[in-house]
Amino acid sequence: MKKYLFVLLAVMLVVLSACGGSSESKNTENEESKDSADAANEESKDSAETNENEDVYFKDNEAKIEDLKIKIKETKVIPAGEEGNETGEKPVFAIWYETTNLTDKDIDPSTAWIAVFTALQDNDPNAVNELEMGSLPDGNHLDTQTETIKKDGTVENSIAYELDDLETPVTLVATQGVMGEEIGRQDFEIK
Repeated sequence: MKKYLFVLLAVMLVVLSACGGSSESKNTENEESKDSADAANEESKDSAETNENEDVYFKDNEAKIEDLKIKIKETKVIPAGEEGNETGEKPVFAIWYETTNLTDKDIDPSTAWIAVFTALQDNDPNAVNELEMGSLPDGNHLDTQTETIKKDGTVENSIAYELDDLETPVTLVATQGVMGEEIGRQDFEIK
C-alpha cells in the first residue's frame, strides 16, 4: 500500500513540475482567478438567496412555493350554531383564500392549503396546540374545494379551524409542502 502511495505522490510531483511557467506568475494568476471565482460565487449565492426568498415565502397574507400561491382574502370567527358553523360545537376561525396553480400539476384548493398551512393556538404552556379543522364555512365552495386548477388559474375556497379559546391569536405556519421547511408564520387576532 505504501508503495502505491509513494508512486502516486511521485507521479503528482512530475505532473506539477511539467506544468511549466514561473511559479510567481502562476501564483498571481491563480490568486486572481481564485478572487474572481470567489466574487462570482458570492454574487451567485446572494442572487440565489434573493431569488429563493422571492420564490418561496409567506408574508402579507400570501404564501408562495414552487408549485402554487395562496392568497388569504378574509378571516373571521364564526360562533357555534351560526351560519358557516351550524353543526360545530366550538367557535371556528374561518379563512377565505384563493389558490393559483403555477404548474401543470393537478392541484386543488383544499389539498394545496393542507399541504402548505398548519394552524396553531399557543395557549398550552407544555405542548404545541395544533387546531383541528372544522366544517366548510362557505357553502359556495362545496363544488370548488376539490376542483383541479388549470396552470396559472386561480380558484377560491374557504377553510375553518376549531378554536380552543377566543383570546389567543391563531398562528398560521407555512411550509414548503407537507413536511417541508418552514417558510414563514403569521399571527391573526381573534375578532
